[in-house]
Amino acid sequence: MTIELITDPWFYAAAVPAVLIMGLSKGGFGSGFGALATPLMALTMPVPQAAAILLPVLLAIDAIGIRRLWHERDPALLRFLLPAGLAGIAVGAATFGALSGKTVAGLLGAITLAFLAHRLLLAPWLGTSAKPRRPLGVALAVASGFTSFVAHAGGPPISAYVLPLKLPPMRLTATMAVFFAAVNLAKVLPYAWLGLIDVRNMATSAALLPLAPIGVVLGIRLAQRLDPTWFYRIAYTGMGLTGLKLLWDGLA
Repeated sequence: MTIELITDPWFYAAAVPAVLIMGLSKGGFGSGFGALATPLMALTMPVPQAAAILLPVLLAIDAIGIRRLWHERDPALLRFLLPAGLAGIAVGAATFGALSGKTVAGLLGAITLAFLAHRLLLAPWLGTSAKPRRPLGVALAVASGFTSFVAHAGGPPISAYVLPLKLPPMRLTATMAVFFAAVNLAKVLPYAWLGLIDVRNMATSAALLPLAPIGVVLGIRLAQRLDPTWFYRIAYTGMGLTGLKLLWDGLA
């Protein structure tokens, strides 16, 4: 039995940088950039197929990240955020196909940019630099689970809650690694049930897997060497560029 891979060179021109970007983001460098991976691959194929191909790669990246970062996580924050994130997965599975990929991308981009405008422009001017409230955290975690299910773009919503908490960079990186490991694992059965997993897509995923550890290791090393001030500047920049790209995808 011959297992066919996707052979389109334009697909790999998009997929290789997409996987590396995802690895860098999962490793803690440029939080938010990982949400660009699915839109980048979607330049060459439908969003659901791109998401299905990336899921095994994501799981491999999660396994690498957890092994290195498990002891740095924030257990209390995870106990708070994970149930809401998993609820978002359930919402995504139940409503799959009801909203177009462009609609979801546009809404996510607008929310991300609105958060940045508030946090970086309005909050300092109003003197409201307090940590975000817990009900907002629940809502953003649900949104993160939903957008993660639809397009592996759960980073911007959850970042809107955790970045203002000003955790040490490695604790933030580890906590998000564990959060998304659980969220991504929860996608497997719904993806299979919806018919998004097939032999050709999984074989293509296997061909991309060797790139996963390269991106993660680079991301962790860069996060460890960055001053916290620059870490958060890069994180907010990543969110801003991601928000612009997603909004553009929604309006184009």
